[in-house]
Amino acid sequence: MTEDLSFRQDELPEDRTLLIVDDDRPFLQRLVRAMETRGFEVRNASSVSEGVELIRQLAPAFAVVDMRLEDGSGLDVIAELGRLRPNARAIILTGYGNIATAVTAVKLGAVDYLAKPADADEITDALLAAPNTKAAPPENPMSADRVRWEHIQRVYELCNRNVSETARRLNMHRRTLQRILAKRAPK
Repeated sequence: MTEDLSFRQDELPEDRTLLIVDDDRPFLQRLVRAMETRGFEVRNASSVSEGVELIRQLAPAFAVVDMRLEDGSGLDVIAELGRLRPNARAIILTGYGNIATAVTAVKLGAVDYLAKPADADEITDALLAAPNTKAAPPENPMSADRVRWEHIQRVYELCNRNVSETARRLNMHRRTLQRILAKRAPK
């Protein structure tokens, strides 16, 4: 696998500019650091408007954009990037994946669509993959229980750790949610 990745890096354009747009600040900062260590020249934004402005200043060669942002859809950022730099390689990250948005993202120019939580290696592989190649299946995919737990945790955080509001949005009983939150994360 390492040999394959170094081969792909040799074929990359010299322009290693990368824009990351995500409103989850801790995740954004970790991803910025991780991508910088992988040789990218990273700029970041936490909203659609900031992302579009950075693209208008200097359209990057690569982009990683969250689907749902506080002020709109990450698809607007992908569309602007496609307009200003059609050959840019962009991927969408989302915790709310569905087929319709994946198709729209690809039509707007995204080269991949990854479910959160995606790690920096998965993101790098998606950005650097040769065109028209099929993504390799993950080595250690998350279990269904872990995916469910991650989703519940994300909604809980988005509801400012309000158990009643989270339970309402997830359409589950409040006590059931409290029991789930009290347990450790499944593997």
